[in-house]
This record gives sequence, structure tokens and C-alpha cells, in this order.
Amino acid sequence: MASPSLPPLAVIAGPTASGKSAFALRMAETRRGVIINADASQCYRDLSVLSARPSPAETARAPHRLYGFLGAESPLGAAGWADLARREIGRAHEQGLLPILVGGTGLYLRTLLHGIAPVPEIDPNIRAAVRALDTAALAKALTREDPNMTARLHPNDTQRIARALEVIRSTGLSLAHHQTQLCGGLLGTVMLEAAVVEIDNDELGRRCDARFDAMLEAGGLNEAARLLAMNLDPALPVMKAIGVPPLISHIKGDCTLDEAVLRAKLDTRRYAKRQRTWFRNQTPDWLRLQP
Repeated sequence: MASPSLPPLAVIAGPTASGKSAFALRMAETRRGVIINADASQCYRDLSVLSARPSPAETARAPHRLYGFLGAESPLGAAGWADLARREIGRAHEQGLLPILVGGTGLYLRTLLHGIAPVPEIDPNIRAAVRALDTAALAKALTREDPNMTARLHPNDTQRIARALEVIRSTGLSLAHHQTQLCGGLLGTVMLEAAVVEIDNDELGRRCDARFDAMLEAGGLNEAARLLAMNLDPALPVMKAIGVPPLISHIKGDCTLDEAVLRAKLDTRRYAKRQRTWFRNQTPDWLRLQP
């Protein structure tokens, strides 16, 4: 159990459109806090509207960190974000402020709090041999050599299957074993005050729809057009952010605006459902907040 003398850290998590930012603002105003972004999409400078980044009026009410600082061409993994978040948390403590992590990217939060597994060194010859295998051969080899990881991975997830096969061939140990050797997490070094915003599924769906309508009114279509004009790799996270692909499809003439909106709203609802499930399963002991 963490000592009461440890520096405080608040976390407000939950699905998109659940009202996390409102909780965070109230906490920041009443407890001298600084809000630190834990949402992958809100890190991007070129994704303000379609990520529902806090407005100037909201950021004027309390300090906000790690919002809109990243170029669209720069992916940011969980480990990289965790490094940045640790720095901001340290700065907040030095200034006598309460750091408040806010967001719905569960992998970011888990990496920061629990740590990350050391990356096993892979023999280059093994990597080359594994990467030369087709999907069927990869799956067959992993099933034979590491059935534990096979059971964890989707049969079409070629990238992760290849990674798991590389690891067991290079180290003699399953990737599952390496993943238990976490290091660098903040748990035990801070006094954690963590909560998840829980909301009725129907109400959450209505909020998701209403928020996307508001995004369109605020210039979401123009934002998608600017991203398209940047000629970015479609595989970049910013190009796969919720709402971006259907709007770009509309701009290209592949669908009507109504069709794009319906698809974006469905994608948002599905994403929110996945987030709800993740937080329910991964954070059962966190306080639950009702909006």
C-alpha cells in the first residue's frame, strides 16, 4: 500500500464523450491541479476539432499539458507518452500542483502506472527468417513453438504473431513471460486517486452522436480536408482517428456526407463500447463516477 506521504496523482478515465473533462476541470479548480492529457488523438496539433480537444475557454480555467503538441506525421506510442507524462507529473509536484491525468487511452494509462516490459533483443537473422514467412506459416510456427501466445493473438494479426515468434526464437522464453517483467511504473511511488466515469450505454450513445454533430458544426470536415491535403501515410494514427476516415472518404467522393456521418457515429459508439469494456475489466477497483 502506498504511503500517505507520497506525492499525489489523480486519474479520471472513461469512454469518449462521457464527461471526463468536466470532472477534471472541477477538480483542477478546487484542488489547484494541472490537467495532463491521456488521450492519444488529443496529442495531435492538427486534430483539434475531431479529437474534441479542450476549448480555449476550458484551458483558461486550469493549466493543460500534452495537448496539441505533436505533428500529424509523428506517431506516439505508449512508452513515449509515458515518458512525457512522467515529466509533467514531476513538474506539477515541484510546483505544488495536483497532476490530473485525463483520457480514455487505456494502454497509455496502464503503461504509465504499471510500467512496460523490457524489449528483448532479437537476433537479426531470426528476424529476417520470421519476416520472410507468410501469414499461414507464421501462425503454424507460433502454434507449435508458443501455443500460449497463439491463444492470446488474433489469427490475422500478422505483426504481433511475427513479434511473438521472434521473441521465443531469440530468447527461448515466451513473449508472455517478458510481458510480466514490467518496470518503470508509477504505482507505489505516488498516492493514486483514480476514477472511471461510468455512464448508461444509451446515454453514452446519444452523447457520442451529439458530439460528432457539434464537431461538424465546429469545422470537422475542414479539418479532415487539411489532413488529406498533407498527403500523409494513411496508416498513421492521426489518419485513423475516429471520424477522420469516413470524412476523408466523403471528401474523395466515395460516399455522401450523410453516409460519412453515420459511419463516424457508429465508429464512435463502437470505440466507446470497447473503452467501457476495457476499463471495466482492467480497473475494477477504481472509484466510479456518475456524470
